[in-house]
Amino acid sequence: MRGLVIKSTGSWYQVHGEDGREYDCRIKGKFRIKGIQTTNPIAVGDQVEFEMEPNSDNGVIHKLHERKNYIIRKSINLSKQAQIIAANMDQAFLVVTLASPRTSLGFIDRFLVTAEAYSIPAVLIFNKLDLYNEDGLEVLQEYKAIYEQLGYPCYTVSAIEGTNIPLIESLLKDQTTLFSGHSGVGKSSLINALLPGRSIKTGEISESSDKGQHTTTFAEMHTLPFGGYLIDTPGIRELGIYDIKPEELSHYFREMRDRMHLCKFHNCRHINEPGCAVLQAVENGEIDGSRYDSYLSIYHNNETRS
Repeated sequence: MRGLVIKSTGSWYQVHGEDGREYDCRIKGKFRIKGIQTTNPIAVGDQVEFEMEPNSDNGVIHKLHERKNYIIRKSINLSKQAQIIAANMDQAFLVVTLASPRTSLGFIDRFLVTAEAYSIPAVLIFNKLDLYNEDGLEVLQEYKAIYEQLGYPCYTVSAIEGTNIPLIESLLKDQTTLFSGHSGVGKSSLINALLPGRSIKTGEISESSDKGQHTTTFAEMHTLPFGGYLIDTPGIRELGIYDIKPEELSHYFREMRDRMHLCKFHNCRHINEPGCAVLQAVENGEIDGSRYDSYLSIYHNNETRS
């Protein structure tokens, strides 16, 4: 039988079968020895084929259909392995907050680079609009300006007050959308506003660290009442870049990609080479300094830039 993986709990997968029923499935052992360098060979959003175990209500996944895309991050504690966050999505939303907890520009850039590398359209959702004072709103506009001029759609919302929720609904309609972000950015509250009646657990912000507490333990796909699917993911503290070679990195920064053909050397690293069009653009203010800092951080494999 063919089905869609709608939830992953580590060793077990919940699969929505083509007959409309949901099945608890595990994977055949050979999935783990095919040289797949990920901690999870199957991910939420995957299309799979499975068969029922004899005398059991459980299934065994024996085939993974080709993915149109996926989003992946390096396992911070397992340097040679990576984790596939989700597969087969139409777009990826990063939920961002400027405080309680703060989402850094470096983290945003790592997410956007990963989305670019796997050809996934990315959108930034700035949540907790109800908490901003005048100074905060100014910083918000500065953040938005950096990314809007690069062509990334940016939206402001308040999950608590319901501000702009209908707008987000219109963006999600009939699409498969990944929701990601740090713990505590209000991802679960936002999903609850979009899925009334589901009551996804929300958490408090830790006063000592100003970090969110993990409330989503495993990725899960929800059917949207107005059409489409929403993939909720565990809060990400760090986003390790996986499988992007340093010499390819500039291709995934839109503003660099647009200028790199103007560099004096075809193999320019955009670090200290003479005649570098990217460095010139940074100096002229045409490329935002924070974006270039993110480029250097990723290029030099500094995994923990917050």
